[in-house]
Amino acid sequence: MNGVSPGVGAGHAHRPSPGAPASATRRLQALARAELALLGRNRGVLFTALVVPLALPFSVRPALDRPDLERHDVSAGTVMLTAAVGFSLLFTVYTALVNIFVARREELVLKRLRTGEPTDAEILTGTALPAMAVGLAQALLLCAGGAVLLHAGAPRAPYLSLLGLAAGLVLSAALAALTASFTRSVESGQVTSLPLVLVTMTGSGVMFPTEVMPGRLASVCELLPLSPAIRLVRAGWTGQLGAYEILGTLATALAWTVVAVFAVRRWFRWEPRR
Repeated sequence: MNGVSPGVGAGHAHRPSPGAPASATRRLQALARAELALLGRNRGVLFTALVVPLALPFSVRPALDRPDLERHDVSAGTVMLTAAVGFSLLFTVYTALVNIFVARREELVLKRLRTGEPTDAEILTGTALPAMAVGLAQALLLCAGGAVLLHAGAPRAPYLSLLGLAAGLVLSAALAALTASFTRSVESGQVTSLPLVLVTMTGSGVMFPTEVMPGRLASVCELLPLSPAIRLVRAGWTGQLGAYEILGTLATALAWTVVAVFAVRRWFRWEPRR
């Protein structure tokens, strides 16, 4: 075997008996607790996850003094708040999980877990849950703080922001697992995760909203992986998306999630790359 899993179900020594959701929940909780303990010991990952999303939104402030924002009824505070949430998805969830998945694979943790009862989906989900939980808590705090400190006000359609957060968290975790599949070491994770980070920052509405882009460019950028999540989070504050646009945005997010999950099932590596 060359280390490439032929599918999510392959390679287990044995499987749990069917019809045991309580057992699956306990396994997920145990995996998440163990991963949370390991996450707390990694100061580098913690710094990137907790500090970077708080500091980077202020870097976009100089680019927000432009009249076209007012024409689209988008305030600078709303853009900075959305940027903070976007940076949280990118650094607290995506890049952190790329490093975590690679580290656990190279340490043979994932390989050992596959010889036990947890399924492949449980292993990946349990490993990702702590980072996703931290990302969710951070994003909610940023939204609450940004509404007051950045004068963004209360969201006009909070359910859209919650949908955007949920879509962004799930897709960020799936994309992290996919990126880890092609990452040889924890150190090279900084390189392999960079393309998505740069594309999302510049094209998905994190650094500046897609509303101010030329029409054709905006239409292309709205199809990028994390663009639907960012768009929904911002729309929660602006309330500018109609029902048809909301459905289209959700469909794009769902399509990317399905593609990412399929790719992880097909190409995720469970053993160290040699």
